[in-house]
This record gives sequence, structure tokens and C-alpha cells, in this order.
Amino acid sequence: MRTGFDNDKYIKLQAARIRERINQFGGKLYLEFGGKLFDDYHASRVLPGFEPDSKVRMLAQLADDAEVVIVINAEDIEHSKRRSDIGITYDEDTLRLMDIYRDMGLLANSVVITHFTGQPHAEAWQHHLEDMGIRCYRHYLIDGYPTNVDLIVSDDGFGKNDYVETTRPLVVVTAPGPGSGKLATCLSQLFHEHKRGVDAGYAKFETFPVWNLPLKHPVNIAYEAATADLDDRNIIDPFHLEAYNIGTVNYNRDVETFPVVKAMMERIMGESPYQSPTDMGVNMVGMCISDDEVCREAGRNEIVRRYYTTAEQVARTGIGSEALAKIELLMNQANVTVDYSPAHQAALARDKATGMPAGAMVLPDGTVMTGKTNDILGAASSLLLNALKYVAGIPDDEYIVSDEALEPISRLKTEHLHSSNPRLHSDETLIALSISSATNPRAAMAIEAAKELHGCDAYFSVIISPTDEKLYRDLGINVCCEPKFERHGYYHR
Repeated sequence: MRTGFDNDKYIKLQAARIRERINQFGGKLYLEFGGKLFDDYHASRVLPGFEPDSKVRMLAQLADDAEVVIVINAEDIEHSKRRSDIGITYDEDTLRLMDIYRDMGLLANSVVITHFTGQPHAEAWQHHLEDMGIRCYRHYLIDGYPTNVDLIVSDDGFGKNDYVETTRPLVVVTAPGPGSGKLATCLSQLFHEHKRGVDAGYAKFETFPVWNLPLKHPVNIAYEAATADLDDRNIIDPFHLEAYNIGTVNYNRDVETFPVVKAMMERIMGESPYQSPTDMGVNMVGMCISDDEVCREAGRNEIVRRYYTTAEQVARTGIGSEALAKIELLMNQANVTVDYSPAHQAALARDKATGMPAGAMVLPDGTVMTGKTNDILGAASSLLLNALKYVAGIPDDEYIVSDEALEPISRLKTEHLHSSNPRLHSDETLIALSISSATNPRAAMAIEAAKELHGCDAYFSVIISPTDEKLYRDLGINVCCEPKFERHGYYHR
């Protein structure tokens, strides 16, 4: 796969930029991390070469000077809000993130519960964390936030929030998802620090949109597509344009709230160090693009993927039609269609020819491989086996999974587990392939070749099962499905 992003350069430049910002404020910086600090698969897709854990690896270079504070909204605890990408609740993800940061040598032992109004589940969860030795703090709703600056920046506003005890020059404020209250937590800490006579500052680390790429660059359009359900819009930062006569890209929510944020900082610090939302950022991603055309192409592909993901959501839930319409407009801006990937039409053609669900995948050398449904393998399993054989250099007509491995699994599903579907899912197929590898060296070659499929795009003529989609995602394969189900029914698992 072609790369268009210099990951090593990024880690070095980003760490240096953050150190500069710490020194700007006299040695104490609250850094709001927008987006995903870890598992940033969107960035790795639109910036080929960007590693999903790049931001954490960058922070590891600052480990001796940094600590992490995780922020979670009490309402998200109360309603068991889940991360759509990995399927766990925000409170579970908070603990997962703490383990990841600690394993990487970062200090992470503080959690802030925001929007606290006495929610019983939030209280119970706080006690659970404290029993584990994790420090918990409560931040409360403030009437008129964020416009009532007089109340917010007072002892009856931020002053009522618990002060988070920190010991390091760099305090990274992050969260399991959006709407958690990271900005308010940072500003609340600034209020308390300055009351204590401590010089401290605030900065924001938001990867997208990339401020120094053109407004209609496919990478920036892909960010709009990714956040279509949030109604985020990329715009030229008017404050930066007025202050410096330089056009930079930001998004509407930061621009809309900047006057209030600036007023709060003036009230807390005496004057605002920033003249624009762009000033607040420390993002160096745009400086590390090594091949712009590769990233443009990756951005276009991501826009189309977001279309199919949203269309599938509409088919499953009936929710998301407005977001889908917005993505269609963004596709027009990027000059792409639903047929942008050659795998899309290949999957539909195989479906039409066989009368059964089918799939297709663009392999690293550009070859389009297809897979069809048969009596014992679903489309996802068939496509995966065919792709593995191709990248491993195994002839197409050579069987690498024995019937002795496949048929017992199929019988187990139907006769003992009472499944109505005898066909093997892709995870079951890989198990059968692994069993076959004990006696067939070709099967072992196919398993070893699985890493070659990372970053490939697969399209299916129907919505595949969550089991198959998860297995493909675990292999790093991007999946898109036609927004229709294999069978006619009301309930689909």
C-alpha cells in the first residue's frame, strides 16, 4: 500500500510543538485532546502511513512531564452510552483507556465526572473507581453555560467544581467520546490554578479538520463526512483571517464558541493569549504529509465509505437520513460516486451472475478479487479465502481448507447450536484454515499472508453479519455493504 504520511516526523514535530506551548505559559499546560487519542483509525485511513496509536506514542516521548485526566459526562454513565466503533460503554472505555495509558508509562489516575447533578449510576460508578484507588472529581452544571461569563468565571460557577490535583507540567484532558466536557474542565482548572497563583495555559489538539490544508481538500471533506451526524462544518476561520490575513480551516463549533472562550480566558488570565480558534491549536499533521495525492485519494475513498456506513445505519434503524443526504452533497464536492471503488461493481456483478450474495476486494497490487456464497461458506468467508490465496501466491483452483475441517463446524452450528445458517462465518473459516495448516503448508502460508490485507477495501452486495464485519475490521480491512439485507424480514441480527 502506498503511504502519504511521515509518521516518525509527525511524532517528533508534534512533541516539540507541545513543549513550545508548555513554555509559552510558564511551565503548566492543559491540553484538550479532541477526537481519539488512541485507536484513531479514521486518521490512519485518510492519512496512509499514520499509525492509529501515533498520538499516544507521541505523548510517550513526554511521559516524564505528562499526566492524563479522563473526562466523562454523568449523563453518558447514566444512560450507558456506547462507543459505536468498539461497542463498549463510555464508562468501560474510560477504564480501558486508563490501562492503555498506564501500560505506556503515562501517569493516569484521575477521572472527572462532568454535568453532575446527583445521577445515581454516576455516583455508584464513582464509588467503584475510588474503591480501585482512582481519584474522582465532580464538575457541575452551570446555569447559562457557556454565555453567562460573569457567573461561569466566579466562585458560584467554576469555583464550585472540584479542583483536580495535578503534578506534571502537561495535563492531557481527554474523553471516551464527544460531549464529555473537556473544554469546560480545562477552563475550570485554569480558574482554580490562577486563584492559587499558578501560571497555567490552555491549548487544543484536534487532528481534523487539518488547519493548513485547503477547505475542500478530500481529507478535510472526509472529516465532515465522518461527523455528518453531528452537523459539523468545515469553514475558514474568520478570526484568524481578520487578525493575520491568513486563511486557515477550522470547524463551525470552535468558531462559534471562540468569542465566549476568549472572554473566559480574559477574565481568568487578564488577557487572552489567542486571537483565533486556530491559534489555540497545536496540530502538526499538515506538516507531515509526504504525498498529497495519496492522501487525497485516501480521503475520497473514506468519503464513500462513510456513505455506505451511514446508508447501512439507515437500513438497520431508520435513523440517519439527514446525515446521508449531507454525505451525498460532500461526495459531489469531492467528485466521487458510490462506484468510486472498482470492488463495488465487481461485487454487484458477481451477485447478479450467481443469484447469491457476493463480495469483492481491491488487493494491494490493484487486483479485484471476488467471492460468492456457496453451500458451506458465506460471501465474506469465500472472499477472504480467495484473497488470502492470491496474496500468498496459491493457485485459485487449489483447496487449502479440507472438508474434514469445514463440515464438522457446520454440523456443530446446525445440529448442536441450533443455527438455521449452516454457512461458516469468516472467523469460523479462519479457525478451519488454522486446523488445516497443521497438515497443509499452503494453509499456513495463507494465514501468514493475512497481514497483507491490512488497508484493503471490501464491498458486499448485502449487509453482512456483525461477526464477519468485526473479523474484517480486526484484519484491518475496510468494509462497505449495499444497504439491503440478504433475506426479507423485520428483524436482522
